[in-house]
Amino acid sequence: MSWKDNFGFTDRLRAIQSLTSAYQKASSSPASAFAEAMAQAKQTETEAYDKATSKDEYDSICQKAIDQAELAGSEKQVDSSPQHENDFEEPEASTGEVIGQYRSCFHHFDGIHSTIYKSKLEDGTLRAVKVTVPYMMTAPHDAHREARLLREAAHANIIPLIETFNLDGGRFVMVLPFMRYDFEKLLRRDMVTAAQTRSILRDLFRALAHIHDMGILHRDIKPSNILMDSPNGPAYLADFGVSWKEGDAGSEPPTEKITDVGTTCYRPPEILFGFKGYGTALDMWAAGCVVAEAIAVGHRQLFDSGPVGSDLSLIFSIFKQLGTPDEQRWPEVQVLPDWGKVEFYSFPTQSWEDILPGASSNGRDLVSHLLCYESSARLSATEALAHPYFAQT
Repeated sequence: MSWKDNFGFTDRLRAIQSLTSAYQKASSSPASAFAEAMAQAKQTETEAYDKATSKDEYDSICQKAIDQAELAGSEKQVDSSPQHENDFEEPEASTGEVIGQYRSCFHHFDGIHSTIYKSKLEDGTLRAVKVTVPYMMTAPHDAHREARLLREAAHANIIPLIETFNLDGGRFVMVLPFMRYDFEKLLRRDMVTAAQTRSILRDLFRALAHIHDMGILHRDIKPSNILMDSPNGPAYLADFGVSWKEGDAGSEPPTEKITDVGTTCYRPPEILFGFKGYGTALDMWAAGCVVAEAIAVGHRQLFDSGPVGSDLSLIFSIFKQLGTPDEQRWPEVQVLPDWGKVEFYSFPTQSWEDILPGASSNGRDLVSHLLCYESSARLSATEALAHPYFAQT
């Protein structure tokens, strides 16, 4: 029996989709390259199907094409012209609000604990004016600690804090450069090439290496907290509202850290089981989720916490993707306060080829060394920067 007898249309379509995504990201303008990428993908898949003598050989040919596309994309010049410019223009009929010395402040974004305005200075420079009400915040959110740690953590890939001031009503304002893009929007709009993605992720790990060397945990790594003024970068790590540093007046004791940190599907398993003594590996798990999302076909989030952001839903999703761990695979469970309180279905361990089909080999390997149950086994940010994924440019 030929291997093709059990290889149907759906299997071939899945390979074409993966190849299309790789060729599209390798283009200098991924948002407009779909038709060309699809045609190239169909040709490559047909050649693989005709040439291969086994399913393994077919998969190998397709994977080689995906890896070559990523490498070729890193050598191309990319289109750095702003896209979706109108998304960021203030209404011309309005003069905006006045916040301290900043005039023409236009509402940009509402967070849970802050409101961000965009202000244009007389010379045309844009500023993000972040208005918070510290006395209304609950731990671990702390605007004053955010400002302290931003000043302390000044770095080429950390969003700069320009100034702070107080307003009536107990409001505390932080002024930062206004960045046109965040990584989440770029991924959702398919606006980044493979080379741009790699550059943005490299900047993320540079920022993490810097703050981790200083003893700072960010505790909310996600694509929307990675900002840039152009898809070409540089990228800046932002939003230190729940960050932590031992000895800082607003931070918890090292062994009693708050576990209600991070955003839904980027939260690591150790805090889902109540571990309060976590360290920098918490950020590295979240960074691994970001890398997985960035290299995945369609940029889907790797884990799912359900419609209401349930810890149990997230645990179930992690176990379903990575396999249900036991004490041999995850020795750390011995110190997890909530381990063993719920019995979970025993899911088998999947290969990373099945978890991230269509991703590059180096990208998948980087993710596999970040999304480890045992937190001590995860790469550090410095180690991640030395990974072959970043050696392609």
